[in-house]
Amino acid sequence: MKKGKKLYEGKAKILFVGPEKGTAIQHFKDDATAFNNLKKTTIEGKGILNNRISEHILSSLNQVGIETHLIKRINMREQLIKLVEIIPVEFIIRNIAAGSLTKRLGIEEGTVLKDPLLEFCYKNDELGDPLIAREHILAFGYSSVMELDFITQCCFRVNDFLQGMFRGIGIKLVDFKLEFGRIRKENGSIEKWLIADEISPDTCRLWDELTDKKLDKDVFRNDLGDLIKVYQEVARRLGILHEQSNISPIKFTKPTAVKIKKK
Repeated sequence: MKKGKKLYEGKAKILFVGPEKGTAIQHFKDDATAFNNLKKTTIEGKGILNNRISEHILSSLNQVGIETHLIKRINMREQLIKLVEIIPVEFIIRNIAAGSLTKRLGIEEGTVLKDPLLEFCYKNDELGDPLIAREHILAFGYSSVMELDFITQCCFRVNDFLQGMFRGIGIKLVDFKLEFGRIRKENGSIEKWLIADEISPDTCRLWDELTDKKLDKDVFRNDLGDLIKVYQEVARRLGILHEQSNISPIKFTKPTAVKIKKK
């Protein structure tokens, strides 16, 4: 499938113009980053696994009536997607306390939340994706009331679905990030909202149900082991990767990091 010009390159993906109007090709890179790009390296095969896992999850959501930008997977590293106008907000759904939530509020990691918690972050790498409130989203025009209400309901629907999916394969869905995009009509009005970006171990915290072993990008963040083996384990449990994988053994490049000066 012929790719057009590059539209955007992020930390984990590249977006190209698609073969038809309103489409794009999303390419998954092998780059691994953490702590707002202060820690980064290249892990061979990571993009292949994220492409496959995200395709499986987004396809499953499409099948139950939760619409996503995915049209189909093209090859090992690329997907054909609907081109959307990304809403500049990351929607974080938390079921168990972990990560920044524990640091901000002093909550013990692993604390099961009484109800799922939805948090909002302004999507801006230079600012470190800061936490914002619903009032900020509306005040600065990142989203309308109607749009935000729809997305909020969708986040909890996705959470219910994914919790069931992962529980069935012995995995706890600790938390995850969603991004949404708009599709507009010719007159500029909004036609629909779709889940965009990806859903993979890069964007979810996943723990083994029995041992609480981490099966997500925290393995890279905290130097807990072999990231590829962990992602392969998730893919195998989902039934989308056989024991004999065609992914080459892991190869690391020397990580680069920026030292943070203490104030």
